[in-house]
Amino acid sequence: MRTILSGGRVVLEDSLLEPGSLVLDDGVIADVRPGTIGRSGEDWHDVRGHLLVPGFIDVHVHGVEGIDTLATTNAVAKLAARFPRYGVAGFCPTTVGCPPLALRRLLDGIRKARIDNVPGHATVYPAHLESNFINPDYRGAQPLDCIRLPNGDVLPGVPGDVAFSGREILDEIARGRGEVGILTIAPELEGTLDLIRQLTAVGHIVSLGHSGATFEQGLAGIDGGGRHATHLFNRMPPFSHRAPGLIGAIFERDVVRAEIVCDGYHVHPVVARTAIRMLGRDRTMAITDGVAAAGLPVGSVVPLGSHTITAGKEAAFLADGTLAGSTLTMDEAFKRSITLFGLSEIDAAYICATTPATQLGLTDRGRLSAGQRADITVLDDQFEVAMTFIAGVRWEPDPSASTEV
Repeated sequence: MRTILSGGRVVLEDSLLEPGSLVLDDGVIADVRPGTIGRSGEDWHDVRGHLLVPGFIDVHVHGVEGIDTLATTNAVAKLAARFPRYGVAGFCPTTVGCPPLALRRLLDGIRKARIDNVPGHATVYPAHLESNFINPDYRGAQPLDCIRLPNGDVLPGVPGDVAFSGREILDEIARGRGEVGILTIAPELEGTLDLIRQLTAVGHIVSLGHSGATFEQGLAGIDGGGRHATHLFNRMPPFSHRAPGLIGAIFERDVVRAEIVCDGYHVHPVVARTAIRMLGRDRTMAITDGVAAAGLPVGSVVPLGSHTITAGKEAAFLADGTLAGSTLTMDEAFKRSITLFGLSEIDAAYICATTPATQLGLTDRGRLSAGQRADITVLDDQFEVAMTFIAGVRWEPDPSASTEV
C-alpha cells in the first residue's frame, strides 16, 4: 500500500513546494507532486498546514529522556525508539571519554541495534566517539581520568587511577571498526597527527575539537585528514584577529564541515549567524549535543558517562557548574535555526538533514526527492512534530506513551 502525504508545504533542496504532495512506496519517495492528491484507498494523510522536511540526522547526541549512551548495552536501542518523537530519522550515538570495557559495551550495543533494526525506530549510524584523545585543558565535562595519548602515555596532570592505555582504546576501535564513524581528536597532542592519518586511512571521519590548537596546528590536523569540527566555538580557543586558532583553520579550509549546537546558549545567535554565513549551509551541521537530561524537567539528575549532571533551563551542568552538554532536541534545533538564527525553512532543513547525510556519506537520504529513502519529518505550524517517517514507516505521538527508562 502506498502512502500519500497531500497538500503540505514541501521543503525541497532549493525551493518550497506549496502546496505539494509526496507519494511513498516501498520505503522510498516515489514521487513529489505540486498541489494536492485526492483521497483514495491508499494510506492517505491530509497534511495541509504542515511543513514536510527531510528526517533530521543528529551526528552528535549523547542521550535523551534519562538515557545515556554509555549506561547499558541496550541504551542505544532505547534511544532509537525515543528519537522519532523529535523528528530524528537517524543519529550517531555519541560518547564522552571512557574506559575500554565501557567502549566495548557501547559498540556491541550499536551493532545489536543495527542488526535488529526495528521498523519505525531512528536509524542507528556508527558512533561519534568524543574520544579519549583530547586536550585536558579543553575537556569541558569530559572525565579527566580517561584522557590518554595514542602511544599509551598518560598526559601530565591526568590522574592514573583508571588503569588503561590509549593503545587499549585503539584496540577496541579496531575491534568495533564498523560501529565507529566519527572520532573527536585534538591535533596538537603528541602522536595525534599520525593517529588522524591512520584513522582516516581506514575510513573513519576525524573531527577536530576539545582542542587548544593554534591556527597552524589546526591546519596540520586538517591537512592530515580532519574533515569535521566538533561543536564549533565550544571547548576551543576563541577566534581572535591576531590569533585565529582552530576556528580560523576551520574557516580557512573548505574541506571541513562544522557542527553548531543550535540552542542559542552554547553559541550566541549573532555568532551562529555569522559562522553559518561564513561556512555556508553545505559546511554547517546542526547538532543538539543533547545529553540524557534532554526531554526532562529542569532539575533532573542523570548520568553522562561516569559523571552525574543536572538539567538546567538552557543546558546541563556538572555539580561545579561546568557546562555538560545541551538539553536541546532536533525539532527545537530546527525551530531555533529559524527563529534565533534567521535561516529560511529551506536552509534550516538543509543543516538539520542534508549536510549531516552528506557528511556521513548517505546519498539516498537527507532530501525530499524521488528515489530518496522516505525519511520525512512532518511539522505543524508551531514546528511541533506531527509525524515522522523512517524508511516509510510512520511514527505519531501517543498521548499514553511513557518516558520511563
